[in-house]
Amino acid sequence: MARVVVDVMLKPEILDPQGQAVQRALPRLGFEGISDVRQGKRFELEVEGPVDDAALARIHDLAESFLANTVIEDFTVRVEEAAEAAK
Repeated sequence: MARVVVDVMLKPEILDPQGQAVQRALPRLGFEGISDVRQGKRFELEVEGPVDDAALARIHDLAESFLANTVIEDFTVRVEEAAEAAK
């Protein structure tokens, strides 16, 4: 079984109030030097069978139609390597 990760982030031109709230709180918590924070979503999909081009295309369609609002969000689809998944 393989893991496919879909990361969804607001497009750069879209205001991110949650990211801004975190950014403003960081100095009060002792974390200096962070100039910007963007908040997003991560979906981990366990895929049965091989993750070939057809499977990735189906997952891309799933992300585009269900996981992301493509008007205001961008997304990436990637296969997570076994060593990375074990962390």
